[in-house]
Amino acid sequence: MTSDPGPRTPEQWKRILRARGIRPERSMGQNFLVETEVLEEIVRIADVASNDTVLEVGPGLGALTRELARTGASVVAIELDRDLKQFLDSDLASLGNVRIVERDALHVDVDGLVDGRKYKVVANLPYSTGTAISRRFLEHPTPPASMTVMLQREVAERMVAEPPDMSLLTLATSIHATGEIAMYAPPDVFYPPPRVESAVVHLILRDLPLVDRDEELALFRLATMAFQRKRKTLSNGLAQGLERSKGDVDAVLQSLGIDPHRRPQTLSIDEWIALTREITP
Repeated sequence: MTSDPGPRTPEQWKRILRARGIRPERSMGQNFLVETEVLEEIVRIADVASNDTVLEVGPGLGALTRELARTGASVVAIELDRDLKQFLDSDLASLGNVRIVERDALHVDVDGLVDGRKYKVVANLPYSTGTAISRRFLEHPTPPASMTVMLQREVAERMVAEPPDMSLLTLATSIHATGEIAMYAPPDVFYPPPRVESAVVHLILRDLPLVDRDEELALFRLATMAFQRKRKTLSNGLAQGLERSKGDVDAVLQSLGIDPHRRPQTLSIDEWIALTREITP
């Protein structure tokens, strides 16, 4: 069993990769976060304490894993790449509060990993699957207390957007959580550096979603109709999608105080909920 070497510099991480023959796979979104100050800031934003249980998705080289472990929290790191899993088993062997599991975060048994405890998600998520992983935890029957995740800047900003910049992703997030962009990160804090900027979004999960599951599905059916026709007015888009007359749709919108000429991205989550309840059989 080896001792914890403490924080490593980006150059040290690069030498370790070369020595072990580990090549970051762009197809898996493997851009490893290696800047110590950024790692420390993520842990601070996540407000991780010694009595917390933390799920980390895609630990990669384990740089963030080490920072999380230093808080004394119980850390479960979910890694899909078998070679990285073997590296982490060896490199983090001295950390008794860390468990590495080789699983796909999109399908892993979350309840089995946390054994019924409340937990927080903290992760540098792959760009390719970051949205899907985020939604999986947001919509999980036993969701985390909070999520602090690094994502592509564009995706992070869409998650917490406000009217007039709403999207389907914004709606999916708003139903289950409140959140904000906590920090931005340039490409050079990663190895290899990605081609885009990143951002950390911090989400606090609601005690209960704003709607139940049936209403959520109905809301997304309705919103998808509108956003697929986002260049049209809300009235025209919904009339086409619902195969109802424009006059009928106008009447519903006006009864809710919503101008039929608005675009779907200008409606707030509360307006979408009210519209769903009024227009869905």
